[in-house]
Amino acid sequence: MLTFSALVAGSFSLGSMVANEIAPMALNALRFWIGAGIVGGMVWWTGTFKASDYKGTWRYLLLGGIFAFYFVLMFEGLKTAEPVSASAVFTLTPIISAIAGYILLRQMMTARIALALAIGGAGALWVIFRADWDAFLRFQIGKGEFIYFWGCVAHAIYTPLVRKLNRGEPAVVFTFGVVVAAAVVLTFFGASAIGATDWGSLPPLVWVTILYTSIFATAVTAVLLQFASLRLPAAKVMAYTYLAPTWVLGWELALGQSVPPLAIIGGIGLTILALLLLLRD
Repeated sequence: MLTFSALVAGSFSLGSMVANEIAPMALNALRFWIGAGIVGGMVWWTGTFKASDYKGTWRYLLLGGIFAFYFVLMFEGLKTAEPVSASAVFTLTPIISAIAGYILLRQMMTARIALALAIGGAGALWVIFRADWDAFLRFQIGKGEFIYFWGCVAHAIYTPLVRKLNRGEPAVVFTFGVVVAAAVVLTFFGASAIGATDWGSLPPLVWVTILYTSIFATAVTAVLLQFASLRLPAAKVMAYTYLAPTWVLGWELALGQSVPPLAIIGGIGLTILALLLLLRD
């Protein structure tokens, strides 16, 4: 999950740089087909493929549809949201995931976990509103952040659903079914956007982003998330998302982008404190 959070963070920085260059549906349809090829290769290499693992196709379509919904709204939100701000919205997912984990799996929340989620949520709001108390009181949240929030709700529900719908399939096998289903859903609903895209004239950075999101932010992170979701409570799995704003700051510096004001560092500090509280046994 530590690796997961670092790889996911790269999507925010790269995604914000190309979000207005290509339709989110088109970008994500291609990245999921590439990702499906990579995960399929992993399934073949490990020799874990069994046709019986893909019984109950509706499970994969449901999870794949939720996964696709999240990524489309992420890139839609990044058209206007700053990467660090969007990653802060992402850190609200543990709170939602804990609620979904209780509803779907009856996973109970201890007082320490509730405290950690509250601290992490406060840190996220600190970053989202850029340490502006007046903006918080007016609840002036950007359009991009609002759009992406609903994607994060889908992502938070996805985590406990994996555990509920998995029937003993290995993580990489289950991931392959989910990624293929996501690609099918996006191709079906995004057919017009895919057809309208002038693929030959896309800037090189778009292709870099597609390859990065396909390999690292789809194939690799999907396997990591499936692996962790089958072994950890939903709230603890999503706890690592609290590192996203910190990783994004590193990505922004590495890519030569402008960094947000120092005042938001306090909010990032709270998210790291929340992570440490959640990881304690």
